Amino acid sequence: MPDPLSESHKRLLLGLWLLLYLIPYYLLFHGPGRPPAAAGAALLLLFLAAALGSALSGRRAAYFWTFVQILISGVVSVAYGYVYLSFGVSYFIGRIRRRRAFSVLYTLHLLLFFGAVNYCTLTQHAFFLAQFPFVILTLIGAILIPFNTYFRYKRIELQKLLVEANRRIAELVIQEERQRISRDLHDTLGQKLSLIGLKSELADKLIENKPAKAQLEIREVQTVARSTLKEVQELVSKMRGTTVREEVAHVRRILGAAEIEFQCEDEACLSEVSPLIQNVLSMCIKEAVTNVVKHSGASRCRLRMEHRSAETVVTVEDNGGGGRQPWGQGNGLIGMKERLDFVNGKVEIDTGRGTTVRMTVPHIIKQDPHVFKHQKG
Repeated sequence: MPDPLSESHKRLLLGLWLLLYLIPYYLLFHGPGRPPAAAGAALLLLFLAAALGSALSGRRAAYFWTFVQILISGVVSVAYGYVYLSFGVSYFIGRIRRRRAFSVLYTLHLLLFFGAVNYCTLTQHAFFLAQFPFVILTLIGAILIPFNTYFRYKRIELQKLLVEANRRIAELVIQEERQRISRDLHDTLGQKLSLIGLKSELADKLIENKPAKAQLEIREVQTVARSTLKEVQELVSKMRGTTVREEVAHVRRILGAAEIEFQCEDEACLSEVSPLIQNVLSMCIKEAVTNVVKHSGASRCRLRMEHRSAETVVTVEDNGGGGRQPWGQGNGLIGMKERLDFVNGKVEIDTGRGTTVRMTVPHIIKQDPHVFKHQKG
């Protein structure tokens, strides 16, 4: 199982383990009353190999190599009075995921550790007694480190399962939303488009012999087309979007974090604007303010809104670099144009003194009453 630690933590842990494994080689040749150094060196090399085996092997092999580490740690503790290999053993015991295997190896490790401590105490091992306070700390580590590591890995596994579950839920939500949109579009557009097709064919047949009747059919086609467009816009507006008021609050936080003075005028005047228009304007405001923060170098930004009789105008102004700003495809201008085109709007950029982004959206045009007269007739 791969270690979930960050790279910096991995390097720190590697350094500590190298220190932990290299110190015994020094003690083999300088410690008091030492057994043969060659045997100790061989044991430490075998312990290092077992640690690598535990880290890189699969489940069953990892159990075996961890067991080998436990035995070597016990032998080195008894023969040389060096108990600190227990830290490495405790870590690898904590990596074991199966509860039964964890319990068996954890119990065996503690039994050997307590046995080694008692043996060195009874035999009055000089090197062991000289470091007895650190032995107590090692004992505490041998008890707590496996549980800490075990539950940390268990928590990481649960977090991965949660992320996967959330991803799956998101996919199901998207699939359900697509199906709902498909049904709505079918119910909204299916009959209307069929009607447009039938009336267009009828008008084509009547155009030579009965031009007046054909003209009436064409006008009815226009009426149905306008009605269909309105229904599509209403369908899109039902999809939850961001209101201008919500976006203004977000903009205020963003500019505040960037230490740019923000001023907003007539925010409440757009409360009567349709949700579709508000969503489009909100996304365009976000694009414009993002450009102010990233590229303008401005100290002030003003957002002005006007709800006129025939159109709605939103203006974003700043006192930044003006013509030096890279307003182009990479800065959202094309995206703003595409969004505003959907509602017959437009965007204008003025990069003279500072930058001014002006977004204009016309109000929904009422249908021609003349059409309804013909329809009733």
